[in-house]
This record gives sequence, structure tokens and C-alpha cells, in this order.
Amino acid sequence: MGSFQSFPDDHQYRTLSEKTGFSLKQIGILHNRFKQLSQNEETLRRDDFKTIQDLESNPIRSQIIEAFFDRRNFKKDGVGSVEEIGFEEFLTVMSYFRAPTHHITEEQREEMRRAKLRFLFNMHDTDNDGTITLDEYRHVVEELLSRSGAVGRETAKGIADAAMLEVANISVGPMAPDEFYEGITFEQFLKILKGVEIETSMHIRFLNMDTTALCK
Repeated sequence: MGSFQSFPDDHQYRTLSEKTGFSLKQIGILHNRFKQLSQNEETLRRDDFKTIQDLESNPIRSQIIEAFFDRRNFKKDGVGSVEEIGFEEFLTVMSYFRAPTHHITEEQREEMRRAKLRFLFNMHDTDNDGTITLDEYRHVVEELLSRSGAVGRETAKGIADAAMLEVANISVGPMAPDEFYEGITFEQFLKILKGVEIETSMHIRFLNMDTTALCK
């Protein structure tokens, strides 16, 4: 885990700035939030996130929290999850919500977009098998709909099934009634979301901190 003393020095800040794209000032603000959330400890655990009021009403609260402990999100070729994270891991995950600056190349913008979409894909690919299955997709849609109070659990389940079949038609083409849809791969996920502006719209709010405003 990334380990930092109570007050990281400039060298540590600069290294993290190069890695995440955050400015030194932004890293300082996020470090203060990290210490507030961890109660001045050097690591965060899942229970620390469960105290965040801004996440209480979020229908995918559990997926957001779990994303901070998913090795795939802060280590190349990472597998599984960890029980606690240091400031470096926290900052790395927060960087996925960072809006692009005005002075980046198209190649850098596309790289950021792909990284954000991979992060979203990992969030829904809960068993880390490289596909978003019907069950995984259904769970997310059910949570979004049923917790809103607009529809019941069974209705939400039916909507999720119908939505997944529509996604299948987009990603793999029309299917026969007896065909089994195994799930969406990351490349299909990219195809489905082609043209969707994800770079500036993907953000979260917690600890009275809006990542859209912070990360500009």
C-alpha cells in the first residue's frame, strides 16, 4: 500500500502529481480529506467510507466503495481486492473522476476516456471475469430503480432483463430466442458507449467535496 506520513513532502506530492494529473494544490486538499476520513490514520478501510453522508442515498454506494479497494483500479494487471488502502491508492482512484484539462492532446483525451470506461466496467464486473453478466447488470439496474421508489423489485428486474437484451443486440447483433447471452466484454462496452461524453460527466461527491469542481 502507498504509505505517507501525516504531511507528505514536495517530492512525494510531485511524484503523485505526475502519476495522477492532479496539481500540487489539489493533492494537498485531497490529502486533508483523506486524513479527515481516516481520522488521521495512515490507511482507510471500507467502514470509513460507510460514514460518508453524501454516499448514503447513492443507489450504487457499495460499488463506489468497493472500487477504492479493487486492485484493478490502482495496479496494472491487479487481481482481487485489498482490506485497506493508503493515500496513494486513494488518490489514484480519485483521479478517475478528474475532468480533463484544456491543454491535452486528443491522444491523451482518448487515453483518459478509455481509463474512465475501464474503471466503470470494473465496477460492474464484480467477479473480475472480463465480462458484465446479466446478473451483474441486473443488480445495478435493480438497485437504481427500486431504491428510487419508482418501481418495485420485480418490475425493476424485468426492466433490467429487457435492457440487457437491447445491449446484446447493439454489441453482438440480433439473437435467436434460444441463444444464451454470456455478457458484455470491455471492447463491446466501449462500442456501446461510443459517442457518450464521459470525460467531464463522471464525478462523485463526498466529504462536502465535488470532484468536478476540484479536479478542473
